[in-house]
Amino acid sequence: MKIIASDYDGTLNHGGIDDKKRNAIKEWREKGNKFGIVSGRVSEDLLMIYNKDKFEADFLLACNGAVILTTDGKILKETRCNGEIAKPLLDFIFNLGATWAVIESDNKYVIDEDEAERLPDEFTRASLPEIPYFNQISTILTDDKEAERIANAIKEKFGDKLNPLQNGRCIDIVSATMNKAQGLYDYLELVGGKYEDMITVGDNTNDTHMIKEFRSYAMANGVQSIKDIADYETKGIIELIEKEI
Repeated sequence: MKIIASDYDGTLNHGGIDDKKRNAIKEWREKGNKFGIVSGRVSEDLLMIYNKDKFEADFLLACNGAVILTTDGKILKETRCNGEIAKPLLDFIFNLGATWAVIESDNKYVIDEDEAERLPDEFTRASLPEIPYFNQISTILTDDKEAERIANAIKEKFGDKLNPLQNGRCIDIVSATMNKAQGLYDYLELVGGKYEDMITVGDNTNDTHMIKEFRSYAMANGVQSIKDIADYETKGIIELIEKEI
């Protein structure tokens, strides 16, 4: 048995999800292998994507591996950060220039400081209720350099507790011990899988840990730093599956 763990944005979803991809994944699973998604997206969004795109999968790892889900939404394992850190962290990143954030916790909370853009179900920092924990806090900056600057500042101030993972102009902030590789190790432990079973594929910097840790493919459209550390390069999921079969 082999297990493909694929990033979603820019990887599985590079060029969209069509029947050729769906059929390739189906054939892969029919041969006794497993297929899953490892994404920086929060659980609600990842489940929505899965149900919309209608491809087959065995597992979903949301929040860069911090939340392991079945495809029907059951949480198998989650890695939490202390909720007391949330407001100081939000104050810190908003003071550095962020205006929007999303929190994965007991609910999905969206923080928007732009009154003109804020939706009725969204919060300001002042109106955000106390949260018991969070799996991930994410924000989007104006460009990659600004995201890198703020990610470095988060690491310097909160690095003993939190791990800021940059992905272009996005930053996903998880537990200091969490990244996509750790999430996959947690998944393997849950299902009794073996290290040598795992194959990872990704395209951007938040995929770095899993690309380094396991046998791996970098997307041809991906950033150079991922191509430099991957074992192989691929045009996409169909080509990867054809090679591995």
